[in-house]
Parts: sequence; structure tokens; C-alpha cells
Amino acid sequence: MKRSWIECYQIDMVDMMSTTVTISKLNEHVGETVTLAGWLYNSRIGSKVAFLIVRDGTGLCQGVVTKEEVEPEVFADAVHLTQESSVRVTGLVHADERAVGGYELHVTGLEPVHSAVEYPITLKAHGHDFLFKHRHLWLRSRRPTAIMKIRHTVIDAVRRFFNDNGFVLVDTPIFAPSAGEGAQTLFSVDYFGEPMYLAQTGQLYLESAAMAYGKVYCFGPTFRAEKSKTRRHLTEFWMVEPEIAYADLDDVMAVAEDFVYTIAQRVLAEHRADLEFLGQDVAVLERIRKPFYRLTYSQAVDILHGPQARELLEKDLAEKNARIEELKQSIPAKEQERDRPGVKKYRQEQLAAEVITEREELADLQEQVKNIPTHMELAAGFEWGKDLGGSDETIISRLHDRPVFVTHYPRGCKAFYMKQDPHDSRLVKNFDLLAPDGYGEIIGGSQREDDLDVLLERMAEEGLATEPYEWYLDLRRYGSVPHGGFGLGIERTVAWLCGLRHIRETIAYPRLMGKVYP
Repeated sequence: MKRSWIECYQIDMVDMMSTTVTISKLNEHVGETVTLAGWLYNSRIGSKVAFLIVRDGTGLCQGVVTKEEVEPEVFADAVHLTQESSVRVTGLVHADERAVGGYELHVTGLEPVHSAVEYPITLKAHGHDFLFKHRHLWLRSRRPTAIMKIRHTVIDAVRRFFNDNGFVLVDTPIFAPSAGEGAQTLFSVDYFGEPMYLAQTGQLYLESAAMAYGKVYCFGPTFRAEKSKTRRHLTEFWMVEPEIAYADLDDVMAVAEDFVYTIAQRVLAEHRADLEFLGQDVAVLERIRKPFYRLTYSQAVDILHGPQARELLEKDLAEKNARIEELKQSIPAKEQERDRPGVKKYRQEQLAAEVITEREELADLQEQVKNIPTHMELAAGFEWGKDLGGSDETIISRLHDRPVFVTHYPRGCKAFYMKQDPHDSRLVKNFDLLAPDGYGEIIGGSQREDDLDVLLERMAEEGLATEPYEWYLDLRRYGSVPHGGFGLGIERTVAWLCGLRHIRETIAYPRLMGKVYP
């Protein structure tokens, strides 16, 4: 709407008399006139009053525009604002526990900045495929906003833990000439005509830094070319890896326990409302206490072979089949009600949204039910010596109400650099930390092999050429000491803390097999 110079002058004068603040700081300005700079999240328009829900990245606030109390142009602008239009809103701050965010703005002035046309993500439900296709816009919605804020807190807690406990940050290369984990999951790139790989881990480089500075950590993106489409896998993810000189397996596990406990407590303290909005049972996080459970690999295998595992999966199968039958009745009933003549539009939209959600739930449950017999078979027939798979970790973690360490795996299924157990040469001194409630591994760690001869024997067993690792072997030639460390995946940790089913929600722009847009 074109304004006269007088109207523009009036708006400028209002702006001059008010302070621009963020929604998160409204509690400091009750009774004052302020300006919010944000976007229209939602609105409800009446003949005499307009309710505008504004977001600014720090929160949501309702602005009340009363026709009799503002200039006609202000009310007209409020009526014509569209979803996700950018806007400056000026008004008096009132505390109101009933309002979203706990504060309300009694609007006196409004300045549209840009009008959005047919914003594709409406407040009704959309399928996940649609939302991830529009991920660049979906980030503005409440669910991803809550997740990204929790992720931010997790990352800040990670850095604070290590910085406050004497660790030195060391940035390790993203281009690596050799494998740090399994060679079959390497992404290869052409590096000026030479073969090179995207880093799977910074650990090998970090070990050299630990020999220099004692306690170190790296934090950055890592890459795994696993051809997997499970809910736990990304091809690009963020990992933090500490490494500690003069440390044995118990020392490393103690750090991992304190680390995870600290992160969980921080998220619980600062994001209770966000967790509840996401549907996470806060009591689940309140149960996280030290010490965590501890099992050996062999004890974990016994659990898979035992009655607890089978009973858990049989109960799952019965409950999921029952829910599938409920959904098969509910979906057609809601579709019939939606299409019935005379149904009000708001109810039609509500039913359509519920049908989309229930169809996705049904498809997910049907896939799970199809897989449960396979998981039963894998658990019952699990062979000692194999690495635990995702379904195995799920079973073990679901049978524990707080994180559980699984230690001393067979050396044949683990990386060449792990310390051989002096009491049983079949085993290595390592651990995986499994998050409860079926989330599985969030940390993998070990004491590293510090004996040069043993390490060379292990590399020979794996068929690894020594030339690319000569610099790494130098660490065992010049002042070798017992040492160890671990790696924590940020995305898996956030998924667990938020109670999310799929890891793809935990990062702004997920990279999965077959998905690189946007």
C-alpha cells in the first residue's frame, strides 16, 4: 500500500520513540513501547481486531491490533499481511501467561517490509517428503526451530565441557590420504590428480596432537559412504573426538560418562518447553544418572540370545499390529468425514492433516512389522565375533533406562588401532555407548594400541600397507604412552535427546544416500 509522506513521517516518529528488541527479551520491557522485526507466522482476522503471531528467530509473540485504537492504514496492513511476510511491529508490551511466549504486544504501529506470496508451507500438515524438499523454508517452523535450538545448546555444551576441562582444540584435516575406519565407506575425490578421501574421523591425527598437548579434541564434519537409508544414517555428519594421553580404557569411559551426563542435564535445564513441544517424555531424560550401565560384549550377546530380547520383540509385534488395525479403520473414517457435504473448512483442513499424519504412521509401522521377524532371527542367531548391528543395539538399549556401555569387543570386528586386551588376545579394550530407548550407539571409543610391534601385527592381519601410516607409527617409536579417546555423533545425540525417530531432522540440511537438495 502506497503511503503519503505524512504517513511515512508518522511511522518514522513511532520508530524513533521505540526500541527494537527481540521476542526473547520482552520480559525486560513490560510496560514499554517496543518494536519487533520479524515475520508473520500466523494470523486471525476479525472485523474489529486482528491477532498477529510474529516470529523473529528467538520466539513467537502475539500482536493485538484493535481497529478503534490504530490508524485505518495500520489495521488495513494487518488484515492484508500474508504468512511469512516480513514486518516491523510496534506496540506496548503486556505480560500474559495465556499468550504464546507469555507476552503480548498491543500494536500501535505496523510497517510491512516485504509481502510473501503463496508461501508453500501452510500451518496444516504436510508429508515429510514435501517438507524436506522445502527444508530451506521449513526451518522457519516451530518443530525444526526447537530442534535446531537444542542442537545449538548441545554443541555449546560440547565445547564448554572440553574447554573447561583443559582440552586443546585441534582442527584435523578433511582431506585424508587413507582410511581411519573401514575403507569400504570412504568418499574418494580427485586431489590435483591424486586419489584422496573425505575424512571419516580425525582420530589418527588427534593422537599425534595428544602426544604434544596431553588432552585434545577436534570437532567438525565427517563423511561415511555407507549405502544405507536407515533412520540412523547420514553421509555427512558432525562429530566431536577427544583424545587423552596417559589414559586407559576406564579413564576414557569416565570422561565419556561425565560428558554425556553434562550435555543431557544442560538440555534438560534449558529446553524443557522445547522437549515437551516435540513430544519428548522429559521423564526419560530425568532418569539419566551416573553411573551408566556396563556390559561386556559377551554379556550383550547373551542378552540377544535370551528370553528378554524375544519377549520385547514379540510385544512390539503385537502392539504395532494392533495400532495398524486402528489406523486402517481411522483413516477411511476421517476421509469420509472430510468429504461429507456441509463440513466446515477448518474441520476439513484438520481432518486432511490428520489423514496425512496417520498415513505416514501406517507406512512406518508396516515397515517395522515387516522387519521385526528378521530382527528376532538375527538376535537369536547372533554369532559371537560379529559386530553388533543396528537392530542388536536397539534391543540392548531398549532393555536399559539409561545409557549403557558395551565393552571388550572381538578384535576381528573392530579397527586396527584398538588396544589388544592383555587378558584375552581375542578382545580389544574398546566401548560403544548406547543411548536408551532404542537409539543405539552415540559414542564409539577405545584405548589405542601403543605397542609398535603389536600394531604392526594387527595391520598385517588387516592387509594394511604401512607406507601411508608411517607418520602414525612414529607415535609408537618416539615417546609412546597409554592413550585413548572416543567420538560422539552430534546428530544421533540430538535425535536421542529430542526423542526423534529420524536423524535427518537433527541437521539443517541433511545429506543422505540419494538426497542432496536443497
